[in-house]
Amino acid sequence: MASNSFGLRIVASDKVFYEGRGKIIVFPQKDGEKAVLAHHEDMMMALVPGEMRFQTEDGTWHIAAVSAGFAQIINNRVTVLVLSAERPEDIDRKRAQEAKEMAEEKLRQKQSQMQYYRTQATLARAMARLRVSDQKHKFNL
Repeated sequence: MASNSFGLRIVASDKVFYEGRGKIIVFPQKDGEKAVLAHHEDMMMALVPGEMRFQTEDGTWHIAAVSAGFAQIINNRVTVLVLSAERPEDIDRKRAQEAKEMAEEKLRQKQSQMQYYRTQATLARAMARLRVSDQKHKFNL
């Protein structure tokens, strides 16, 4: 009988964010979201800054603000590698709001193409952190 779960390991640059079994994981991608269930085909995918959600074997939903990174699915195991992953309760809303406002102001100014992309990434991360912080109560975390 096939299991309806998969091995899940989420690694940020400074810590192992989660390690255990998962039933579903939803990744932020450039064109929306991608969900992965048990026995998904093997693949690699790029992640963008945003909201990542996953359900553990016991049915509990978890949410995290993640930076850009990659997800690898091989042999019913999902490995997520990101620069940062934050739980809603670990997000400093005031700091995230300030980062969002600073990035929006920078986007209104003349910048090199490289600076523009960096500022866009900063804005995306700040907005993801604010969204995840707001979601804390939705998932009863």
